[in-house]
Amino acid sequence: MSRPYNFSAGPGALPESVLARAAAEMTNCAGSGMSVMEMSHRGKEFIKIAEEAEADLRELMGIPANYKVLFVQGGGMMQFSSVPLNLAADGDAVDYLKTGYWSDRAITEAKRYCQVNVVASGQPENYVSIPARDSWKTYKEASYFHYCANETIHGVEFHDVPDVGSVPLVCDMSSTILSRPIDVSKFGVIYAGAQKNIGPAGLTVVIVRDDLLERARPNIPYLLDYKTMADNGSMANTPPTYAWYIAGLVFKWIKEQGGLKAMAELNAAKSALLYKVIDESGFYKNPVHADCRSWMNVPFILPDEKLDKPFLEEAKAQGLLALAGHRSVGGMRASLYNATPLEGVEKLTQFMIDFAKRHR
Repeated sequence: MSRPYNFSAGPGALPESVLARAAAEMTNCAGSGMSVMEMSHRGKEFIKIAEEAEADLRELMGIPANYKVLFVQGGGMMQFSSVPLNLAADGDAVDYLKTGYWSDRAITEAKRYCQVNVVASGQPENYVSIPARDSWKTYKEASYFHYCANETIHGVEFHDVPDVGSVPLVCDMSSTILSRPIDVSKFGVIYAGAQKNIGPAGLTVVIVRDDLLERARPNIPYLLDYKTMADNGSMANTPPTYAWYIAGLVFKWIKEQGGLKAMAELNAAKSALLYKVIDESGFYKNPVHADCRSWMNVPFILPDEKLDKPFLEEAKAQGLLALAGHRSVGGMRASLYNATPLEGVEKLTQFMIDFAKRHR
């Protein structure tokens, strides 16, 4: 029996070949006689794994030499605290753009440490669009500008990088990193929880420009300090070694697929197919404005909530898993991360067309 297709928003699907290799190496990784989970993080075997993972990520993303790449713990949400503690002094003003649930959570946390200026909010329209650029009220003395590249719950995504002048640009890229090429040099800090396009939960990648490493507050917790982690090769404490290892395998898999350009072509095709079926169905609806619809997370609703349960039950029977929408918004959501194959989206859309015919 073939594996079902996993449309979970996170932890998300991992490439089958990566899972197969990890399984084969579970008790004997690279001829070491040990599982990765048993290795010393300072031993030569794991150091090689860590260095290769960073080198492959740098190659994939074209990360310039004047940026540090950190592999840390705490998930993307830990960075909601780490960013203001590393980049702003107590009482400093910072700019935040509010486009959905996760940017809202980041704002709430930043308010504990800074004077937060919400430059614009999509909340009045229930987060179905990105506020028009000419409506943003930025603060020219802001210590940094923060935004979320892709809102997994509401399905709103930036398809370009906002220009905020000389203010350091900070991006929560948890659910869109590695889905397409980006110009890293436009950012001061990029952070991403691993459990979407990188690997297992428990690891977070932080990419930080060198000149920002000296900004941290004197009383910042030791393990939240970017400079501490950079100076110690992300090993100021024991890192999440197994998650780091899996991330390295995923980076190699992406390179084998053709890199980020190939990922972009695949992800554009998957999302276009699903949106086409939704828009042409006269049955399903996606409320997000077309110019900022997410490639990664596609929410949609059925014409009657009473149909939600049979939809999910029938989908599961067809091997289509984790399609329920987030509890805060309801409906359905299909997450189309890199490891979700086009064949899975084709099977999903065929099921959706058939379900609509039978329940009109």
